[in-house]
Amino acid sequence: MTPIEIVAVVCGFLCVYFTIRENIWCWPTGLVQVTLYIFIFYDAKLYSDVILHVIYVAMNVYGWHYWLYGGKMRKAARVTQLPSAWLPGTLLFSAMATLLLGWFMATRTDASFPYPDAFTTIFSLVAQWLMSLKKLESWYFWIAVDVVAIGVYYAKGLYLTTGLYSLFLLMAVIGLLKWRRSLLSTQDAPDSAELEPAA
Repeated sequence: MTPIEIVAVVCGFLCVYFTIRENIWCWPTGLVQVTLYIFIFYDAKLYSDVILHVIYVAMNVYGWHYWLYGGKMRKAARVTQLPSAWLPGTLLFSAMATLLLGWFMATRTDASFPYPDAFTTIFSLVAQWLMSLKKLESWYFWIAVDVVAIGVYYAKGLYLTTGLYSLFLLMAVIGLLKWRRSLLSTQDAPDSAELEPAA
């Protein structure tokens, strides 16, 4: 447990808390978290996670902009669902990318737990992309990621991070329920109506 991990954990908690509330502050706190975890995971030889968090930096910047201006008339975006026809393809792509990245990490690097690490990497990328677009399904992907990540980080001795991801799992379930209520409350609204970011 290091000071940098403590700061990353605090920022990670704040990021998820603000995300559940649809608060724009989820993005700046998330940027701090993912930047710090680049260094944490490099030291732990979790190279897939290093790649993941480098990409996260760009995704956080995009998500920040989309939440502010991605709705109709460049207003704040609201919660929507992924088109049902896209879900099978999204899952198939995620599974194939996981196997490919896991094979590469297992045969070309000294990565720890290459396939579980690849799973959390690919599924986190998909989850983050869906969250950047404010899609309800992002929470299902986060729940799957958190379950696998808890086992990986515990095995690597990152106990504070294990605790954080256990909390993330609970918060992901809460986020799913809250975003579902938000979606239901706006489904019958006129197309031009947009939600402002929650305080």
